[in-house]
Amino acid sequence: MSALRDRLTDSLYGLGWAGVKRLPEPAAAVLGRRLADTVWRRRGKGVTRLETNLARVVPDASPARLRQLSRAGMRSYLRYWMESFRLPAYSERHILDSVDVENADRLTEGLASGRGVILALPHMGNWDLAGAWVVTATSRPFTTVAERLEPESLYDRFVAYRESLGMEVLPHGGASAFGTLARRLRAGGLVCLVADRDLSASGIEVKFFGEATRMPAGPALLAQQTGALLMPVTLWYEAPPRMKARVHEPIPVPDIEGRRERVAAMTQTLADTFAAGIAEHPQDWHMLQRFWLADLEAAPGKAPEGRGKAPQVRERGSG
Repeated sequence: MSALRDRLTDSLYGLGWAGVKRLPEPAAAVLGRRLADTVWRRRGKGVTRLETNLARVVPDASPARLRQLSRAGMRSYLRYWMESFRLPAYSERHILDSVDVENADRLTEGLASGRGVILALPHMGNWDLAGAWVVTATSRPFTTVAERLEPESLYDRFVAYRESLGMEVLPHGGASAFGTLARRLRAGGLVCLVADRDLSASGIEVKFFGEATRMPAGPALLAQQTGALLMPVTLWYEAPPRMKARVHEPIPVPDIEGRRERVAAMTQTLADTFAAGIAEHPQDWHMLQRFWLADLEAAPGKAPEGRGKAPQVRERGSG
């Protein structure tokens, strides 16, 4: 049964990439909204978890407001999928016209400095589209990591998809990936990491909207070890086809004792920057999994939930 489910999942993704990218953009947008509304009305685990997470982001929201936000969140999430299925067919002009970047000079100046640049993003908007914009606008590839997915054929699809957009994709976890990222940065390269959710259960504990969670240590540790610039980026949607991105000021390595203490301080600053962006655009934070430690501890024995299974007919995402 598991093998059948895996084949079905892989086939659905294949149909998405093969079929949705042939739709006119308005038709794909309408399809995404209809799918999102259908899933939202069913009130599955992903939708209720999204509302639980949003209740922390917008603590004064009424139940009616939370339902509005979760509906908008599902529409944002399915917009991500519709765009991602269509992205390989976008022209360079379409990619550039689809993203409006604030403070893009911080990125270009950072790359020109030769120090290497780490762009760290939360699960907001469409980070694949943002990555395609970076490659197109700077004429430079970048390196990222991807969570291992099941079935293996689905992981291979995601790797091939992201490589087609100009990304070098490394499997998540292990010293090998970290070492490769460090080498790219020391050579003055660009690394992009989705960094708001720790998949290893050994990340840095931070305060996020007043509660404890863990975020990966990798971005801060890479910056500290290589001298690269660590720049947070937040994303949000406007009316199709526009997405906005903001490149924030680099996070400096603090002048305090202890490597882990420095990493912890930088990761907390990263978390605070993400929180500010998410608070402005909560509907575009696609966090449909348990996220805060209090929720993770309430489900003992469960492995960390990754973001890469099926779009919200099965209530998962990618990253």
